[in-house]
Formats: sequence, C-alpha cells, structure tokens
Amino acid sequence: MTFEFVSQHALLLAVIVSAYFIRGVTGFGSGLIAVPLLAFSYPLQMVVPLILAMDFIASFLLGSASAKQADWTEIKRLLPFGAIGAAFGVFALIRFPSVVVLLAMGIFVMYFGMRNVLGIQPQGHVSALWALPAGLIGSTAGALFGTSGPPYIIYLTHRLQDKTAIRATFSWLFVIDGGLRLTLFAVTGLLLARETQIAIAAALLPMMAGLYLGNKVHLNISKETMLKFVGAILVASGGSLIGKAII
Repeated sequence: MTFEFVSQHALLLAVIVSAYFIRGVTGFGSGLIAVPLLAFSYPLQMVVPLILAMDFIASFLLGSASAKQADWTEIKRLLPFGAIGAAFGVFALIRFPSVVVLLAMGIFVMYFGMRNVLGIQPQGHVSALWALPAGLIGSTAGALFGTSGPPYIIYLTHRLQDKTAIRATFSWLFVIDGGLRLTLFAVTGLLLARETQIAIAAALLPMMAGLYLGNKVHLNISKETMLKFVGAILVASGGSLIGKAII
C-alpha cells in the first residue's frame, strides 16, 4: 500500500476501520455504515463487492475465534427461511416499489432499535417461530439493500443470552450466505475487476485493525451495554433507510 494510495483513498481506509470496529463490538453493522458512506465517492459496482468480501472475511475470523459459542440450532432454523427470503428479495427488487419496502423496513428496524436503547426487553426467550419472519425479512433485505443484519440480530438478541454467542451465530450465518453471494459476484465478474481487487487488498489490514479494536471492547462490556450499542446502530440504520425512501 503506497503513500500515494493512502492519501488518495484516506476516506475509504477510515470508513473501513470505523465500520469493522463496530462489527468487532456487535458482530454486525459494517455494511450499514460502510456502503452508504463509500457510495458517495466510489461506484456501487466496486463498493458492494468490496464490503461483501470484507464482511465474509470478518465473519469467518469472528466465527472461527468463537466457533464453540455459535448456536447451530438457530442457524439451521434460520437458513431455510433465509433462502426463501433471498428469492423473494430478488422478485421484490424487480416488482415492488422500493419506497414502500424501504419505509416498512426502516420503521421496523427503528422500533426494535429504540426498544434496545431504552432497555425494553421481553422476559425470557421469544418463540422460535420468530425465525420465520427474521429469516424472510433478513434475506429479503439482503437481496434488496445489501444488508441482512438488523432482522437477524433482532431475532438473535431475543433468543440468545450470551453476547459472544450472538456475534458468533450471526457470523457463521453470514459465512454461509455471504459465500454464496461472493460466488455470484465472481461469476458476473464484479469481484474480478482490477479496481475492486486493489481496494480489497488495501482494505484487509484496516479491516483487521478495526476488528481487533472492536473485539477488545466486546470482551469488556456487558450484554446490556452491547444491546444499547446495537440499538443505537439499528435506529441510525432505520433512519437511513427512511431517508433513502423519502429522498
């Protein structure tokens, strides 16, 4: 990575460090932060494959570091509905007005985010039946907007008690889902573009630095603090979706 590259792409590197610091703390949120910010200065054809590649690597690193804490029962419960949601998301992208979908998603995410910020949590576990809407909405959102995190995280934080288990479970979910999408990007050539490959190589060290620092914070905060942090990200991302719908 040359000094010239760093000076020309300081925004990209700063956004990557910040986004993956958040990812290290909470287990999600990197795409919600990085994609909108980078899209102002770089083409989406580069930004989306770049962040997907970074998310895949980050998910593998986080998942591998805490593999024993991942709840594979929840992963197996969510994946079938996620597959259906992905197919529906592609259909919705073609057929449905994007304004309606963005508004509905934004309101949904903000509502649950505010519950976390205010410390309003249900007593005990929510029903496993909530895997159905979580999987459907999560993968639908992933296909439509490139961010499947909020619905999955909402479900997992209401099913699992341990903060590391939440992060590990979501990470392995994304390894499976993201791996399939990476394959599609490679087949279509988007992942093989020279500009994208240079950006991926340059972003690797900043991404790992952000993850490392975020993981340090993750290990030293309570679940309640992490939930409020997650809630603040959900509120911000929900507001961003509503803003996109209105603008």
